[in-house]
Amino acid sequence: MFEDEVFLDVSTLIARHALRAPIATALIDGDRRVDYAVLHAQMDRVAASLQRDGLVAGDAIALCAGNSADYLIVFLGALRAGVAVAPLAPSSTPTQLAHMVRDVTAKRFFLDAEVEAQFEKAGQELPAGIPRVRLDEGAKQQRFSTWLALEGSKPAPVAIKPEWPFNVIYSSGTTGAPKGIVQSHAMRWTHIRNASLSGYDSNSVTLTATPLYSNTTLVSVFPTLAMGGAVVLMRKFDAARYLSLAQQHRATHTMLVPVQYQRLLAHPAFDQTDLSASQMKFCTSAPFQAALKADVLRRWPGGLVEYYGMTEGGGTCMLIAHENPDKLHTVGKAIEGHEIRLIDEEGRELPPGSTSEGEVVGRSDAMMSGYHGQPAKTAETEWFDAAGTRFIRTGDVGRFDAEGFLTLLDRRKDVIISGGFNVYPCDIEEVLRGHPAVAEGTVIGVPSPEWGETPAAYVVRRADAQTISEDAIRSFVNERVGKTQRLSAVRFIAELPRSGIGKVLKRELREAWAAGK
Repeated sequence: MFEDEVFLDVSTLIARHALRAPIATALIDGDRRVDYAVLHAQMDRVAASLQRDGLVAGDAIALCAGNSADYLIVFLGALRAGVAVAPLAPSSTPTQLAHMVRDVTAKRFFLDAEVEAQFEKAGQELPAGIPRVRLDEGAKQQRFSTWLALEGSKPAPVAIKPEWPFNVIYSSGTTGAPKGIVQSHAMRWTHIRNASLSGYDSNSVTLTATPLYSNTTLVSVFPTLAMGGAVVLMRKFDAARYLSLAQQHRATHTMLVPVQYQRLLAHPAFDQTDLSASQMKFCTSAPFQAALKADVLRRWPGGLVEYYGMTEGGGTCMLIAHENPDKLHTVGKAIEGHEIRLIDEEGRELPPGSTSEGEVVGRSDAMMSGYHGQPAKTAETEWFDAAGTRFIRTGDVGRFDAEGFLTLLDRRKDVIISGGFNVYPCDIEEVLRGHPAVAEGTVIGVPSPEWGETPAAYVVRRADAQTISEDAIRSFVNERVGKTQRLSAVRFIAELPRSGIGKVLKRELREAWAAGK
């Protein structure tokens, strides 16, 4: 569709759809439907409002709220004005939010009641000197409806340049202050140009069940809108509600994280739900177990694609699972135009064709410009080959098989060094999850006076297996793993701590272990 185009920005593409198919549905938010003509007009009003308030191209706004049509209208309207967007996680602490709003030098802060309540509960003031707008019509801040320019308002035209910042996505902040990852319009354009390869077109219906502050979500939302399709928004993931919406709107595409696939397939209504419209399902952001992929392929119509990459960009691997059922233990191969290499502990590149393990580094046209205002942190995540070509370090350990498929072993920081041996938690976790009483489980390294570190597990028991003992699960695993992989202990937990996009927060578990919990 875009073969002859050098660069197009999202705003221009939506304007085209508003002219060609004005009544086609763009957004579905509960009972609210927004067609392309209305979306285009609302984006104009947002852009005009920002310009009225003195914002110019290159400025930034912060956006922190639950999924909604107005959220995307503000996001897209800001882009039309050349203003970058920092989508922030409502789950962040007030201290983190204040840091991020100031760090990105936001000229406006759009929020909702939930975020405002967090600050009040913590007894903290919202960042001073930054005008705020409440998306959900709260009385304490200026309301979105009254802030918005009059109907029919038009902004001064802005010619978007590819190198301009599109958004600034902040890291989870689990290891220090969150870092702002600057992504350009050119990076988003790369995603859009590849949209047709994933089957996106004007008839696509993408069901969105992950938060809009996450790049995981945005890589499916923007291609859908760029192609003229419809985005169905879930404010919060719920398996029963998801299945109902998928059937009602005949969803063709979806991006989910592994824990959501797990919960959907375990729901009693799954096999009775009509998912026949499904064309392509995607997964990213967390380890996707081979057995779960196989179950998705067996029970859910349409294709399944797993992406492996980072918000920072760099190289991306893709596993087309329905075409490679014998490679479900891998994350696939580097996609066209992307390059993946492995380096050793000293930063030396492993030779091509090597099946040794090393840290994954990658490069492509879709790389972050850098961490906002943190050149030293940017430098830490970069690696340059002998020719001076820039790569992004992932922090993941992996190895290639003879056919070039990449298998991930673990995060470098999560690798357990026990008695001088590298122990990969993912290998133990695969065995752990094979116990019939285990609903979810994860393995961390804990201090050992004898070995330096030793593996230990946190386990969520199935509802019908509450009488199983920790020792029984530990014995089950230890009978099936190597000597260095044996669990020193198992602790039961009500639920695993997860980020907003489903990653298990092992740092929190290590802290809980140290506290004796």
